[in-house]
Amino acid sequence: MPKRVLQGVVVSDKGTKTIVVKVERRFMHPVLGKTIRRSKKYHAHDEASTFKVGDIVRIRECRPLSKLKCWEVVGLAGA
Repeated sequence: MPKRVLQGVVVSDKGTKTIVVKVERRFMHPVLGKTIRRSKKYHAHDEASTFKVGDIVRIRECRPLSKLKCWEVVGLAGA
């Protein structure tokens, strides 16, 4: 089964080898037809602690690394 890859913005880098990534999704309201934005935060593993707040990164699903972490950073979204 392929691993999911998401793109988002780093909102926190306070943890050791951990960053928090905010991923936003857009969808149409089923009745009104308006575009709705919903966001969710994911804890991702950053081994070298290279990414800082404001960076746009890609994260990939992986095995559980801790209670909250089951994602790992692939790299910057533009690269």
